[in-house]
Amino acid sequence: METQERKIDLFEVAEIKLSYSAKIKSSQRPKVDCSRQVYEVFAQAWDQDRIEFVEDFKVMLLSRANRVLGIVTISSGGTAGTVVDIKLVYAAAIKSNSSSVIIAHNHPSGNLRPSEQDKRLTQRIKQAGNLLDIPVLDHVIMTTEGYYSFADEGEL
Repeated sequence: METQERKIDLFEVAEIKLSYSAKIKSSQRPKVDCSRQVYEVFAQAWDQDRIEFVEDFKVMLLSRANRVLGIVTISSGGTAGTVVDIKLVYAAAIKSNSSSVIIAHNHPSGNLRPSEQDKRLTQRIKQAGNLLDIPVLDHVIMTTEGYYSFADEGEL
């Protein structure tokens, strides 16, 4: 049996294009100026059948004027947690040309208090954002009955 050898051209690489195409006019995007507005926008985007079932982690992508470019689900987990890949948070932010982000996750238990893991994750995402000049403006814990804002509580 003969094998065919293919010469590899070291200069043959895939072309990568970076682009951004907004389909909604800036004036039509929701603007968020406080944690209550953030909670309301996230609540509309959250699957209400899942909020008390499993933990999801989402990112709100914002323009320089704090207009919502979009909301991305980064991970879904179990009843007690979810794994968050920080690279995915900022891949979405960079691809959408975001100026800042707001992160959120739900607590299926209904408990609004952040865990130590929540606090550590927030700091790690915040540090990454500082390096990329894409700051984290808030981290919101969602339940069906309310929310907890890291920014409002001085924990950001």
